[in-house]
Amino acid sequence: MKNKYVFGGFIIIIFVGLMGYLVTQSNIKYEDNINKIKTESKTVKATGQWVKEKDYTYDNKSRTLTFYMKDEQGNEMKVVFNGAIPNNFKSAQSLVVTGKYSNGYFMANSILTKCPSKYQGQKVQSSGI
Repeated sequence: MKNKYVFGGFIIIIFVGLMGYLVTQSNIKYEDNINKIKTESKTVKATGQWVKEKDYTYDNKSRTLTFYMKDEQGNEMKVVFNGAIPNNFKSAQSLVVTGKYSNGYFMANSILTKCPSKYQGQKVQSSGI
């Protein structure tokens, strides 16, 4: 009977250790080169800027946002996202979109916007206390 508890405890420790390892490891990598993103077959986090010259479209009925983003080298790709337009989309300095590239466009699961800080360029004044 003692062997059952030892074996059960060993299995639980192995399981908890494996789950901890898997939770801390992310298989999604950041990619800032759109040409590399177009060759990936797995989920990536693409970073870049919204191409404001090409504007964006939003279909209220299907809740689909379509826009173009570019990397630092100027390479562009079409991005399609099903969901609401992110709050700060129009004022975003850069974007991080998570998803996969296929069929000539990047199908995004999520969009993260990086907006200009309202504190940027302001001096912090010391009260002299």
